[in-house]
Amino acid sequence: VQLQASGGGLVQAGGSLRLSCASSGRTSDRVFSYWVISWFRQAPGKEREFVAAIDWGGRSSNYADSIRGRFTISRDNAKNTVYLQIDTLKPEDTAVYYCAARRDFITDMSRRSEYDFWGQGTQVTVSS
Repeated sequence: VQLQASGGGLVQAGGSLRLSCASSGRTSDRVFSYWVISWFRQAPGKEREFVAAIDWGGRSSNYADSIRGRFTISRDNAKNTVYLQIDTLKPEDTAVYYCAARRDFITDMSRRSEYDFWGQGTQVTVSS
C-alpha cells in the first residue's frame, strides 16, 4: 500500500492541526482496511518515535504516553484515510510526521522494523 501524509504546517503554540494519511496508487477500499496504520514523528537530531496507532476498523487505538490526551487518531476506510488530530500544540511537537502500515495490532506498536510501508512525511513546526 502506498501512503501519503499531508496537513502539516507552521502553527503557534496552543493551536491545532489535523494530519492526513491517505493511501494512493492502485489500492482498493478493501485493501486499505486490511492495514493497521500508525503515526511516527522525527524531530531534528532525534530518532523517529512512535506517536499513535489505529486498528483495521478504527475500534482500537494506541498512543505514546508523551502525547496522550492531546493527539487523537481516527480513520475513514471509505476514504482510505487515517487522521491525526493534534491539539494544544507545543514547540516540542515540531517534527516531521510519518504514517506507516503493518498487518498486526499489538500492545507495543513502536518498533519501526515491524512496519511494511511508510509515507513520505509532513513537516509540523510549532512556534512559541
